[in-house]
Amino acid sequence: MRQRFGRAVHEHRACWVREDEAGRWAILSAAPWARGEPTGDFVSGDHFLAPVRPGKIVCVGRNYRAHAAELGHDVPSEPLIFLKPSTAIAGPHDAIELPAASERVEHEAELGLVIGKWIRDDTLEEARAALFGLTCVNDVTARDIQRAEGKFTRAKGFDSFCPVGPHIVTGVDPLDLEVRCTVNGEERQRGRTSDMVFDPYALVLFINSVMTLEPGDLIATGTPAGVGPLVDGDSVTVSIEEVGELTSRVQERGY
Repeated sequence: MRQRFGRAVHEHRACWVREDEAGRWAILSAAPWARGEPTGDFVSGDHFLAPVRPGKIVCVGRNYRAHAAELGHDVPSEPLIFLKPSTAIAGPHDAIELPAASERVEHEAELGLVIGKWIRDDTLEEARAALFGLTCVNDVTARDIQRAEGKFTRAKGFDSFCPVGPHIVTGVDPLDLEVRCTVNGEERQRGRTSDMVFDPYALVLFINSVMTLEPGDLIATGTPAGVGPLVDGDSVTVSIEEVGELTSRVQERGY
């Protein structure tokens, strides 16, 4: 059954919430993958936080052939994975902050996979069962730094460089969803998850053969072609079919 979950502010504290049949956001006693149950209290939809606070963010590079080509790279023979720090997370009301160290910051619209159980060296069946839900991710990248260093950590690790949300959606098949990105209403990216080199379940299977995945961990599955620059004052929206829309404003760091 399709459901939406998130995190919100209630009485100055962060809490887990679930949308009920009436469209109200019910506060849960714990994270949804920890079997949190409604407490009887509700929050408005005006105070959402990032829907995850992951122990780790595992990202996948060059997982769409057209994107690999636009950057001048070959398609990898196995998933190309790297980590973003959890401090890069930004919620649906947070800005993407442009650091002074970069002159070329770009958007990357991606499907996010939220893990719901511990998994390590498990089978494809277990990998599928470990996927709790889906969300929108923008894998923001300082492209000039990435090209200069040939590395991912600094280029993709600045604070606010991983907007995610606004919700986690369960009960949706991740294998053929449209992924779009618009900047100031102009379309920049459009692709389908069926175009991935390695599909979402294959990614969970591969990553759990490398490292333990824990509840709340986030996997960013790669971006379609069309990545482009963001500048101060922009509004960038990641839209994923059946999952939702994540809009972030862009501003210079230090405001």
